[in-house]
Amino acid sequence: MKLLVVGSGGREHALAWKLAQSPRVQIVYVAPGNGGTAQDERLRNIDITDPAALADFVEAEHVSLTVVGPEAPLAAGIVNLFRSRGLKIFGPTKEAAQLESSKDFAKAFMKRHHIPTAEYETFTDAAAAHAYLDAKGAPIVIKADGLAAGKGVVVATSLEEAHAAVDSMLADNKLGDAGARVVIEEFLEGEEASFIVMVDGKHVLALASSQDHKRLLDGDRGPNTGGMGAYSPAPIVTPQLHARVMREIILPTVRGMESEGIRYTGFLYAGLMIDAHGNPKTLEFNCRMGDPETQPIMARLKGDFSKVVELAIAGTLDGAELEWDRRTALGVVLAAHNYPETPRKGDRISGIPAETASAVTFHAGTTLAEGKLTTNGGRVLCVVGLSDSVRGAQSVVYDTVNQISFDGMQYRRDIGYRAVNRKQADRHG
Repeated sequence: MKLLVVGSGGREHALAWKLAQSPRVQIVYVAPGNGGTAQDERLRNIDITDPAALADFVEAEHVSLTVVGPEAPLAAGIVNLFRSRGLKIFGPTKEAAQLESSKDFAKAFMKRHHIPTAEYETFTDAAAAHAYLDAKGAPIVIKADGLAAGKGVVVATSLEEAHAAVDSMLADNKLGDAGARVVIEEFLEGEEASFIVMVDGKHVLALASSQDHKRLLDGDRGPNTGGMGAYSPAPIVTPQLHARVMREIILPTVRGMESEGIRYTGFLYAGLMIDAHGNPKTLEFNCRMGDPETQPIMARLKGDFSKVVELAIAGTLDGAELEWDRRTALGVVLAAHNYPETPRKGDRISGIPAETASAVTFHAGTTLAEGKLTTNGGRVLCVVGLSDSVRGAQSVVYDTVNQISFDGMQYRRDIGYRAVNRKQADRHG
């Protein structure tokens, strides 16, 4: 079989890496890929991003199935296009992807279907938004309605910050069309978790739980980023909480979409906030795998992932089973100089060690030019370590990180700290 993964980030490298392990798979094309996918003999980069040209390529090369990584092609309707040409593709349609591409659509949908989430209002008028902020106070959350590459959410701790965020989106048009409408919602206290499932329209298969670290600096300080690291499993997602999230959030979402005439297929990611009493609320939906959560999740997944995707496309996901490595996988993102504002490109990368049974490095913002690997984006690499405990995985991953270097490299040194603290609390409890 030949497969295609659409995208160029760390998530796509991890998906392609896992799919290529199948004995049935001859080659995995990655469009457009990155410096890491260029160096793997089982993967092949193709410099095509236009959906129609990709469909032509799939037909010409007899590619068996396509997996879509990022949100932009999904929101643009790549799944609709492929299906109209009879091509097998795993992902949500443009209509289903509105759960991610429009925060207002997602919040209104959750309200209609009684899915637990923060209370909110939507605004296109700046004056009305400012008045609402004054009435509600801070902390409060301001979200651009559309896709803003992880930069459309401001968790404002002061009213001054909240008003500035509204002005930047609605008055100054800093995020363009994505910020022409804003959702303002209540600030939720608690601990976040990422709950990712595969959906075939009817059946749902949950992937391993994970937790992302959004802020740039240790101790969850500094600006929000696309994610500085993640680990799996997330101890906060107990078997009881898992069952509750499936019952109260995931299944009502899939059924709700179906009741509105939209068959949801693809990955579905619910970003959760779990309060001190263990009650989950939905912060957001993504219509794809998370990044960097995909990297530790794929590192733990055992068996032939291509078969699972095949069953999902066929609508027979109820016949699939997933087996997980019992170890904890922990991923640390190495980011470029001045990420997330204006990341620098073109710095030489050296020292990436060969993959082992307990450590693997996935590429994101890298490019291979004349045999030289250089930085080519904000989040450059995601190093994943596996061990029997979170502390052990931290040790493996940071040993690997210490071998890698490029100018301006920045990373967090505390990925997984909540799980470690939880373990200590349990021990002393």
